[in-house]
Amino acid sequence: MYPYKIFTFPDGTGITLYEVFILIGVIAALVLFRILADRRKMPAKLQNLILIGAVVAFVIGYLSAVLFQAFYNALETGNFELNGSTGSTFYGGFIGGAVSMLLIYFIGGRLLFKSMKTSVEWLPTFANIAAACIPLAHGFGRIGCLTAGCCHGGITDAWYGITQWVETASGKYGWEKVVPIQLFEAIFLFLLAAFLFTLVWKKKGFGLSGYLIGYGVWRFVIEFFRTDDRGASFIPGLTPSQVTAILMVLIGVVLIAAYYITRKKKGQDVFIAPDLKENSKKIAEGKPSGEV
Repeated sequence: MYPYKIFTFPDGTGITLYEVFILIGVIAALVLFRILADRRKMPAKLQNLILIGAVVAFVIGYLSAVLFQAFYNALETGNFELNGSTGSTFYGGFIGGAVSMLLIYFIGGRLLFKSMKTSVEWLPTFANIAAACIPLAHGFGRIGCLTAGCCHGGITDAWYGITQWVETASGKYGWEKVVPIQLFEAIFLFLLAAFLFTLVWKKKGFGLSGYLIGYGVWRFVIEFFRTDDRGASFIPGLTPSQVTAILMVLIGVVLIAAYYITRKKKGQDVFIAPDLKENSKKIAEGKPSGEV
């Protein structure tokens, strides 16, 4: 839609709207995290650790996104290359960013609080808050994809088509009116973020599971409508993103099952968040209580 550089550096590289929207998404996610963490009364030191970790995780996640795309390309072409045209994939960034964030969370939490207790107690709440922040950032990233012309659908004459600079059937790039899959996904992600935000704000659980299952199902289906090059997987007929989507859904289901099994064995209070424990004590003592 507008793949041109809006700012050019002396060496010829520059910044496009794609990078701008990614930056907007990261900032929006950090602001949302702070709002929800304050709402849930998360310790300030832990909040600051997570915010610093998020910045580091973003950088590592981007490198991971490029690395995963290189592997996807290698499965399809047989050549493993890392260069300016390699591209990136959300799932690669998500996995790399999540792993690095967890390492920072637990190692940093151990150093800050001299034990793992605080980090472990707040982990479910942190996971649910992160689950609301990720689709918000991802939604802005998809708008960036719309401006860049990647992650699009097929050529169309429909009223909802948007003209973008895409690879044509001849293998060359040109202006074509295509199905704006990126826009549809951005709308879905913003709605998913709003739903998960509501869960956390109302101090409900299953935010992480809701994200994994919700986005996993969406991504599996929407991949059938994309016509850009997405690489090959070891399962014929499925893209790498669809394989990862299946794993996301399975993990989400396993987390829900594990919650109910653990609660049945250890009692209903086993997963109560630190900010709700006081309310739980009041209920046990028969005293009036707020939301639990």
